[in-house]
Amino acid sequence: MKIILLGSEEGGKTSSGNTILRREAFELKKTAECIKKDGVVAGRKITVIDTPGRKKDYLALSTPKLYKEEVVRSVALALPGPHVLLLVINISCSFIAECKQAVEEHLQLFGENVWNHIIVLFTHGDELEEDITIQQHIQDEGEPLQQILQKCGNRYHVFNNMERDDHSQVNELLEKIQEMVAGNREDHFEMDKKVLQRLIVKKKKQDKKAKDRRMLMLRPKENLRSTTDLRFVLIGHQCSGKSSVGNTILKANKFDFRTLPMSILKKSTVAERQVTVVDTPGWQKDGLLTDTPKTSKYEIVRSVSLCAPGPHAFLLVIPVDTTFTDSDEKSIIDHLELFGDQVWSHVIVVFSHADWMGDTAIELYIESEGEGLQRLVEKCGNRYHALNNMTTGDESQVRELLEKIEHIVTVNSGSHFEMDANIVDKLKRESLQEEVECEGKNQRSGTHLTEISESSGYQSSLPFSPPFSIKSSTSMDYPLTFRIWE
Repeated sequence: MKIILLGSEEGGKTSSGNTILRREAFELKKTAECIKKDGVVAGRKITVIDTPGRKKDYLALSTPKLYKEEVVRSVALALPGPHVLLLVINISCSFIAECKQAVEEHLQLFGENVWNHIIVLFTHGDELEEDITIQQHIQDEGEPLQQILQKCGNRYHVFNNMERDDHSQVNELLEKIQEMVAGNREDHFEMDKKVLQRLIVKKKKQDKKAKDRRMLMLRPKENLRSTTDLRFVLIGHQCSGKSSVGNTILKANKFDFRTLPMSILKKSTVAERQVTVVDTPGWQKDGLLTDTPKTSKYEIVRSVSLCAPGPHAFLLVIPVDTTFTDSDEKSIIDHLELFGDQVWSHVIVVFSHADWMGDTAIELYIESEGEGLQRLVEKCGNRYHALNNMTTGDESQVRELLEKIEHIVTVNSGSHFEMDANIVDKLKRESLQEEVECEGKNQRSGTHLTEISESSGYQSSLPFSPPFSIKSSTSMDYPLTFRIWE
């Protein structure tokens, strides 16, 4: 019997695989690749294939290509085809309409026939209240979950992965699988062999390209120039993980995720170096420069003056747990043009949320996401680094990043990036003009204005407290003033 486990992160897929095989066959760690394990259960040879976990409410459009291709390739690991695909759903998490849509879109990758071979496997069965049955839970959860169950013939089973010694729950699942197989026209699920073959060939090419790219990244350490004072700027779209990257580097929660849209400077001693980090406002994920407010543009370029005489590097932060499109490439290039053409010799791509990749090489993400990301990485001189923001105590990944930044310093003959003063002045005038226009527009509409400044402290006639803290910064090159519109 061949079984494929599908589902989101933290759903309990891997634990379920171990429960089925009655041993610790799978390591409880994240990976972006499928893992196959065999065993004998109740006198039957069982093959279980664990697939990467996706974000619970991510639609297929937002999911990395690496994930989508790898999940479909799982079928090739169970040739001639799996008898069942277990859709793993954590019973303790709400299953809302977005979750339903995400499940449907990702299962569509296998084709419409897949629903005849699916059983929903509810995990965390121990968290069901004593007087609540699984049927009552399904009823209480609402239409999204009920509709998913209807699509797969109302087939489901409950696992308590905390009770591995309870073999009856596994035996019952195997019986349900056997019953489903007997009721299907085909005894196993099949995909178009040409589609699978194309994916297998593509994976081999990606593995080869990923290996070649990794070899290009290797640099002789003896040529590095040891720098005791490093200055760099974090840039990227909103929710890319910039602030998390800054906190990981500085080994402390220096940057507040709720910070106002302005550039913020923080310093610390890291790996025997004095490190200065400037976090900048993010732009819309695939938005063009014309979509970004002039005040944000000015704040982005002002980051250069905050770490005077200038940054040694720009860390372009890109999350690996979401897809990268040609629109993202255009958006990034568009925004980096604010600094001028010379900026590219100082840019290194930092892939955030690398915990999603587990021990899978970051190069595989670069090769699988397509030409847009590959062009961007090559535009940065093939300089990149993967950072796991969940392991802030891992100093080795930060030290390696600092060495890569030092390599940039060496290549640039020890020089830092300098900004054209005319560009900064132009953006500053446009930013001020935008503020004036906004103020005039709101005054004409009768909106009440409250000012907060460093000199006067917090003054408010608002009937509520603002949902953020106002912090003074000595690193500002102009008086700090916020305008809050009621």
